[in-house]
Amino acid sequence: MTSHYFENALVKLHYYKFGNGPQTMLCFHGYGMHGRQFKVLEPTLGAKYTFIGFDLFFHEGTVLQHQSLETIKKRITKKQFAALIVEFCEYVNIGRFSVIGYSMGSHYATAVTEELADRVDEYIIAAPSSIDPGLLTRFFGKYKLGNKLMEKLTTSENALRNIFNFFKRIGIIDETGRNILQKEIGTAQLRFNLYACFIYLRLFETDETHLIKVLKQYHIRSIFIFGKRDKMYPPKIGKRFFAKFKQAEVLILDEDHEMIKPAFVSALTGLLL
Repeated sequence: MTSHYFENALVKLHYYKFGNGPQTMLCFHGYGMHGRQFKVLEPTLGAKYTFIGFDLFFHEGTVLQHQSLETIKKRITKKQFAALIVEFCEYVNIGRFSVIGYSMGSHYATAVTEELADRVDEYIIAAPSSIDPGLLTRFFGKYKLGNKLMEKLTTSENALRNIFNFFKRIGIIDETGRNILQKEIGTAQLRFNLYACFIYLRLFETDETHLIKVLKQYHIRSIFIFGKRDKMYPPKIGKRFFAKFKQAEVLILDEDHEMIKPAFVSALTGLLL
């Protein structure tokens, strides 16, 4: 695995490269993770794919050129992110590619697929919050009241911990989801990153009609992976979507939200090889 940077007017984008296969897979990790998250796929799929694992916005080595509160509140559109991916692909000489995203990363993978469908071979999303982000994400990310509340909460670690514990008690998130979030609020910078992720990606909401249209139009193989015990994004969130998109391949693993583990690798490898 090697570490690299790509820089343009928007961002200094850090990414990892692993595997040496002839096909390219762009990888979009989950919240609180990093571009190495999908390295577990290299032993079984590294001969088929060269993986590009990005550190996403407000994670590890990737930094906006102007990472201010004012910039974050302006948000980024799906078209702007797609333009970044196009520029990156030109820089590293990538033509066609597949995408894989987990949880938060499913929004990135979906935005790329919606905007650049003519270049996408496979669309793979696990714990696919892009299908249905849930009340929590919509409230904090989409609505002004939620934006303001999140901004105030990020000044207090204890307030956020109490909120996450409350959400667990009423079943909005499971213990795994709560623990992931609580690991990411220990410092003022981490709390700022949490706020920024909710706010900056607000405009990444999936256009379901358009997504289904381009998946069909360009015959993009589409794989959706759920954890049977995932309370944040359980299999039932896909029921309405899959009723409209019969071509979907759906995997349900005996996992909770934190599913990028050996069973995930084995199941996905079985489909892709």
